[in-house]
Amino acid sequence: MGRERVYQLLQERRGKFFSGQEISKRLGVSRAAVWKSIDRLRRDGYIIDARTGLGYRLSAAPDVLVEREVRHFMRQDTVCPELRCLEEVDSTNSYLKREALQGAPHRTAVTANCQTAGRGRRERGFVSPAGKGVYLSVLLRPHLPPQSLLGATGMAAVAVCNAVERTAGVRPGIKWTNDLVLNGKKLCGILTELSVEGETGMAESLIIGAGVNVSQEPEDFGPEVAEIATSLAQEGYQVSLAALAAAMIEELYELGDALGGDISRWVDAYRRDCVTLGKQVRLMWTDEQEEAAALDVDGQFGLIVQLRDGSRRTVRTGEVSVRGMYGYLD
Repeated sequence: MGRERVYQLLQERRGKFFSGQEISKRLGVSRAAVWKSIDRLRRDGYIIDARTGLGYRLSAAPDVLVEREVRHFMRQDTVCPELRCLEEVDSTNSYLKREALQGAPHRTAVTANCQTAGRGRRERGFVSPAGKGVYLSVLLRPHLPPQSLLGATGMAAVAVCNAVERTAGVRPGIKWTNDLVLNGKKLCGILTELSVEGETGMAESLIIGAGVNVSQEPEDFGPEVAEIATSLAQEGYQVSLAALAAAMIEELYELGDALGGDISRWVDAYRRDCVTLGKQVRLMWTDEQEEAAALDVDGQFGLIVQLRDGSRRTVRTGEVSVRGMYGYLD
């Protein structure tokens, strides 16, 4: 705890000197204890200058997903009861599912420097190289009937778009249902998982996971994925991992607060960002494929399409390919 308290004081005066004597007095610890905390922070990658007669100055912080850095970028009024920043995990969603069963509270958030078994929709793998992206999940406990949560997946796409725009200065598009895309390539994958109480039929937990590609190069994805994936760095945008993680958590919290109420503004934002609308699409049914035109999304983010025979249909599940994206060109 001493290291964290010293960090907080230095962060308060970032770029300015803070005497060791004043730190010692403020924290009620010895000067030797202050020095040890400074030394540990330096070993964590922080650049802390020391000047005789002036004290210590925090000059630079590493761009890493650790709790102190993520919390530094959060708004002061953000209530994040538990933030767990892991070096490595199988999957942030899988981790939170286990923790939810053990009673983890509403708004628990977890980030990981890398995932060894990152998951996407339909149990597809999600490439998660160390230090290259923001991989995180948030646990919500909305205590609502499942039908009230049908829009959560679409809302999550809007929330992560908001976070990327806040921190990187560019707003991705959304490929239905919840892939974020930039210049026609996949930037982010989102996975929502709902658990329902057997006795009441109410939602017990809603876990929303998202992985945003930040600094990957083509070789980080592998030859097959590199054809359809990109990162913010590849598209010319730089962002702090901790700042992006903080923004994603805050936007997902805002989503949680909106569940069960009027979500029309989320639907409007989704419509604006959805790159699928107005395009020719291919519906990937279980045993067949069908061409259609994507017209609109409804109030629960269902995709309204017009089939070749002129009839209309609302698609809520399954795969939808968009002509001109992810290799669908014919």
